[in-house]
Amino acid sequence: MSTTTTAPTLEQAARDVSILIVPGWRGSGPGHWQSLWEQQLPGAQRVEQDDWVTPTRTAWVSALERTVLAAPKPVVIVAHSLGCIATTHMSAQAAARVKAALLVAPANPERRAVLSDFAPTPSQPLPYRSILVASRNDPYCSIRLAGAYARAWGSEFVSLQQAGHINIASGHGDWPLGLALLHALVQEVIAAEAAPVAMAA
Repeated sequence: MSTTTTAPTLEQAARDVSILIVPGWRGSGPGHWQSLWEQQLPGAQRVEQDDWVTPTRTAWVSALERTVLAAPKPVVIVAHSLGCIATTHMSAQAAARVKAALLVAPANPERRAVLSDFAPTPSQPLPYRSILVASRNDPYCSIRLAGAYARAWGSEFVSLQQAGHINIASGHGDWPLGLALLHALVQEVIAAEAAPVAMAA
């Protein structure tokens, strides 16, 4: 008799990782897909900043690193806008704890003076699996620059046609495509973590 196994849902799989929500400039308010995911996914945690309006690289990256290093399970980052840039600024010690990242609508810190402390944007390959999602009509970062980020960071690049900044203003409260991408990343992390155990057995 054959048996079939059903892949775990994202809600089930999320119990085996630490999902860290990393908002961008001014944070992600109620109804933003990051806020909805934080409520929906078991154990998901938002990286809080003391100042969402006038961000400094030292403060933002330090808060992110502390959260990453304190996470009890393999870390999967879900970042938006300036949160993507802060993620790439992490130290090697903190980055080593990260197993995967979904980087959505990265910011261009050179475009706004208030974000300039985050420039220049790091151009080294990230030491973990990553997917970068960008839109061709994002008013805050050109698709050309987003593609350059993806190449520099070694990220899989997902280009959307008319998704704006992939936030509430562009109609992205609930965001099914993003959830599907996150689900795939989480499943990859769980499989990779289980592989050494299976080989040892």
